[in-house]
Amino acid sequence: MPTYEYKREDGTTFEIRQSIKDEPLEKCPDTGQKVKRVISGGGGVVYKGDGWYVTDYKDSDRKEKAKAEKKSDKKEPKTDKKPDSKPAKEKTKAKSS
Repeated sequence: MPTYEYKREDGTTFEIRQSIKDEPLEKCPDTGQKVKRVISGGGGVVYKGDGWYVTDYKDSDRKEKAKAEKKSDKKEPKTDKKPDSKPAKEKTKAKSS
């Protein structure tokens, strides 16, 4: 649930956790004063867990290395051909008399 910031009539502020679906408060739950929701910049986004790529970072050194790798990949010829394989030899049974 997000945290919303409200400003009371006397100028003081408080924060409260509310569902996104809830209507904004009209009165302070503690003092009973009229309140207005304050638009704030938020706390930013925090990503946790795996799934980061080299391109996700703003490190210019990493970008240069990635470009160098791409250039070296283009210079090497790619062979998509499968190696030649010999057909399997058929086994024959010797007839015993």
